[in-house]
Amino acid sequence: MPRASINGKVNLAVDLGDPFLNHVVDGFFKIGTVAVGKVAVEEAYHMVARGSVSKNNFEHSLKKMCKEGAYWGTVAGLYVGMEYGVERVRGTRDWKNAMVGGALTGALVSAVGNNNRDKIVLDAITGGAVATAAEFISYLT
Repeated sequence: MPRASINGKVNLAVDLGDPFLNHVVDGFFKIGTVAVGKVAVEEAYHMVARGSVSKNNFEHSLKKMCKEGAYWGTVAGLYVGMEYGVERVRGTRDWKNAMVGGALTGALVSAVGNNNRDKIVLDAITGGAVATAAEFISYLT
């Protein structure tokens, strides 16, 4: 069940009644939050560099935060769902699930972008490689 804590004081738990959906939602919220934080820091930097903060700049920043958070969260949810599905089908938990989940996610995200076949294949390879590398790094901790 996805759980989140804010300053150790406010706890949020979401249970959708299905482990697959719980994993997808957890991935969406966690990575979407990372994207929102990234954009917030970037936009704060740009406002300071320009030396001006306006209502228009602030509204633009909020829209960008929502857009990036939703995009990153969707891709993360897709990846987590793919990896979990591969794990359930294979009946084992190892780096190969990350590789296949990453490749499928890379291919789907690329295909949605109306890319040609070669670009989709290359994005699938990249997705599989990045997911596998991240999985290997997680083994070190």
